[in-house]
Amino acid sequence: MDKKRIVVVDDERDLCEILCYNLRAAGYEAKAACSAEEALQDDLSATDLLLLDVMMPGMSGFELAQRLRSNGATAHLPIIFLTARDSEDDMLHGFGLGADDYVKKPFSVREVMARVKAVLSRTEVEGDIRTPALAFQGLSIDSVRKTVTVDGETALLTKTEHELLCLLLTHRDEVLSRQQMIDSVWPKDVIVTDRAVDVNIARLRKKIGRYGQLIVARQGFGYCFRSEE
Repeated sequence: MDKKRIVVVDDERDLCEILCYNLRAAGYEAKAACSAEEALQDDLSATDLLLLDVMMPGMSGFELAQRLRSNGATAHLPIIFLTARDSEDDMLHGFGLGADDYVKKPFSVREVMARVKAVLSRTEVEGDIRTPALAFQGLSIDSVRKTVTVDGETALLTKTEHELLCLLLTHRDEVLSRQQMIDSVWPKDVIVTDRAVDVNIARLRKKIGRYGQLIVARQGFGYCFRSEE
């Protein structure tokens, strides 16, 4: 089995070396970049996971993540943010960009390794699931290729947005609580607030065009994808 390729992007060179050493010892292929600009010189589409610092000189980790999410070749690249920015707004912004996890500095190497293993394991399981395509009128999800088309045009969704849309279409006309959505979409060991759900739903609505209005909020309950306008 090929080794999973992980890229560590952090302006702290010593931290990059420590993380890469431990990742290699755990059987991964690891490479470091000391800036977002340096990371972009590599073919990140061939990467299995990105460990990404937020506060870096030049392009920030958030800006890099946004650029990757807007590119079809890297839109579904798993990202774990490693950052000292630990406010709720920062975390919500990170998850809003499609982060798979958010680890606060200072952290232990063991904690990061556990998060890496969890995200990669979840990605492998999802990749092995061969569910049929989900569709509603001109909105179509290919669950094998992880692509979404809206009236024939490809929509670039983050992994979280993709999974939320799958969940809503699978349970069409059912009202799902925010907690149900959190339990189904986010990792079990990540603390996610109701606001994080709202942020991701708002972004999803914009990306699926005219079908966004079919995702309706039921005050006090949650969200529902209506099959009738």
